[in-house]
Amino acid sequence: MLKTNTYFDNNVVSIGFENQDGPATVGVMEPGEYEFGTAKTEYMTVISGSISARLPGEDHFMNYTPNQTFIIAPNSKFQVKITEQTAYLCLYK
Repeated sequence: MLKTNTYFDNNVVSIGFENQDGPATVGVMEPGEYEFGTAKTEYMTVISGSISARLPGEDHFMNYTPNQTFIIAPNSKFQVKITEQTAYLCLYK
């Protein structure tokens, strides 16, 4: 079953699903700055656009472009900066 999630006044919208890879979301972010938290290890892959992310324990932002993945440790928070509409896929392990 699909589950729609909206965050930050509808500036981030995702659809949750589950398949052989486990639970996942696919979504789109509008330009802006956001902070997210995760309970599980999260593998975030850029589909289109770009994500500038500051991961837990890091002092600076790193830029990720299509087909690049970054990993967020469980029970942590991370910040992202988005400069154009950006699509992403998150897998939760």
